[in-house]
Amino acid sequence: MLKNIEKGFELVLWESRFVVLFAVVASMLTAFSVFYMATVDSYVLVVHLGDYAAHLTPEVRADMRSATVAHVVEIIDGYLLATVLLIFSLGLYELFISPIDRAERSETASNVLLIHSLDDLKNRLAKVILMILVVKFFEHAIAMKYQTPMDLLYLSGGIALIGLSLYLTHRSDKDGHGADH
Repeated sequence: MLKNIEKGFELVLWESRFVVLFAVVASMLTAFSVFYMATVDSYVLVVHLGDYAAHLTPEVRADMRSATVAHVVEIIDGYLLATVLLIFSLGLYELFISPIDRAERSETASNVLLIHSLDDLKNRLAKVILMILVVKFFEHAIAMKYQTPMDLLYLSGGIALIGLSLYLTHRSDKDGHGADH
């Protein structure tokens, strides 16, 4: 009798992993939503660039260029965020539900989309999140008004730290401490 209770409990415990499907579906829907928003933003940006060729003063053109570059950075940020959500949903599915057979057999599947452990998922998400942070830093650097030499020193320090973090991330992959190569 105790053995039957144990088997029943283990069955319920094992099948409870399917609750992760809620996170998988929600992450996918959110990823599709963010992809859609970034695509609409891209379309609106291209449509409004027709005004750039209009007879504008150099000052207005410079302001429009700055606003356009900032908008492009926001679009990149949106696509990166959508990518994080997509990788997250694929990773959760592969880790808790089932390996995605089609991805394993695909010659075109990127190693980024093949998740075999929580460390794989963590490393892939960390890389994309690092890229989002780099894009955000770039966005703030464009908008910042540099008034003192110290402001430029802070900017150069931030750039150096970004370079160091990208170097260390790349180096950890080569040393075999990262995810699949």
